[in-house]
Amino acid sequence: MGTEISARSFTGADRRQFRHKVRECMGALERMLRDGTFADAHSSPQPQLGMEIEFNLVQDDMAPAMSNLEVLQAIDDHAVFQTELGQFNVEMNVEPGPLSGDATIEIEDSLRQSLRRADERMHLFDAQLVMIGMLPTLELDHLGRDRITANPRYEALNEQIFAARGEDIELDLDGVPLPGTVAIERLRADTNSVVPEAACTSLQLHLRVAPEDFAPHWNAAQCLAGVQVALAANSPFLAGKALWHESRIPLFAQATDTRPLELKNQGVRPRVWFGERWIESPIDLFEENSRYFTALLPEITDATPLRNSMRA
Repeated sequence: MGTEISARSFTGADRRQFRHKVRECMGALERMLRDGTFADAHSSPQPQLGMEIEFNLVQDDMAPAMSNLEVLQAIDDHAVFQTELGQFNVEMNVEPGPLSGDATIEIEDSLRQSLRRADERMHLFDAQLVMIGMLPTLELDHLGRDRITANPRYEALNEQIFAARGEDIELDLDGVPLPGTVAIERLRADTNSVVPEAACTSLQLHLRVAPEDFAPHWNAAQCLAGVQVALAANSPFLAGKALWHESRIPLFAQATDTRPLELKNQGVRPRVWFGERWIESPIDLFEENSRYFTALLPEITDATPLRNSMRA
């Protein structure tokens, strides 16, 4: 998430060039899938597991700690720990390893070692790592534009979303009654930044499979997503309100929505959505995204995708 960018603004020409490069990349991917480029001389790629873990930073009293840059400097492990959107977030990247035998235990051991090292180095800043879906001590004052991490990428992302939307973002969440009550609490607020999205943290598992296995795995994950949410919902509180049991869903969708009301009424798809069909190939997802969603940060490189795919 914290990858550096070289530009803070983009022209129409930048966007057309980016769109052209995306089409080139999709052509290269189609060719690689057709020619079996992902397989070696003997077999398809073996499954691998990696992950990203998004943490909240808290002080001793569990209030959010707005000190991610100082904490990361103290941890001094940039290959593993990186910035995230909010000043109260850090992200941990776990290097992929084989999904077989004792390899997953080795991934766990490496993760624990990194966490212990980080914990030892960050206490000087009155900060601790907390792995929770949504930090219940977050208030709206913690989610303003002044809480964006000092990284040009995040500021540019914020600017592009608001340029596309043309107005402030409306947060509108209805809660459900807590046990023993019938009262429904509601959160209504306008925000001038995408920082509310930073309240939504998660563990993201990355599974590498062979191309021919990708579509069945993706479709199975879609099938299981509802059950997973029902069993693991753990973000009921925000800004002192009792909301959805899994409030990350509506908050993430609303905090990154580039559509004003008129486009919503026209049925234009939101940037955060679940999809609408089963897929048959990895290319289906790339085609869907390129067809429906304008790039927010249309940066390109000098690489030539088709030439690189032929070398591979």
